[in-house]
Amino acid sequence: MIWTSRRLPDFAMSRIAPYPYIRYRGYMDNESAIVALGALAQATRLDAFRLLVRHEPEGLPAGEVAKALDVPQNTMSVHLATLARAGLVTSERRSRIINYRADLDALRSVMLFLVKDCCGGRAELCHPLADELLAGRAA
Repeated sequence: MIWTSRRLPDFAMSRIAPYPYIRYRGYMDNESAIVALGALAQATRLDAFRLLVRHEPEGLPAGEVAKALDVPQNTMSVHLATLARAGLVTSERRSRIINYRADLDALRSVMLFLVKDCCGGRAELCHPLADELLAGRAA
């Protein structure tokens, strides 16, 4: 969600907001992938996102994320806002607390974008990758 008192032009929205069709159609274009991967290309944001993924589906308040990662709360708020603009996390206000959750549909879209052309469409070549990913999930 973008907090503004006026409507931004469409070209500005495309730069700072995730494309709404990413989650609904499972489709991601290059620009959307670059925005998502760019948001994750910083150590604190990557750690925060991974922490939120581990705490699905409940999520965590911003203060707890900051505390867990030993980052000042105002700095963490900036990082969480960057992840939110990239469409990787969602937030929900509960009284005075803002609770953040990883958007697993967006994560799925990024991962599918990265592997959709894996091995030139030859599924038998991708089995080791899929097996390793699934084994990591069980561990």
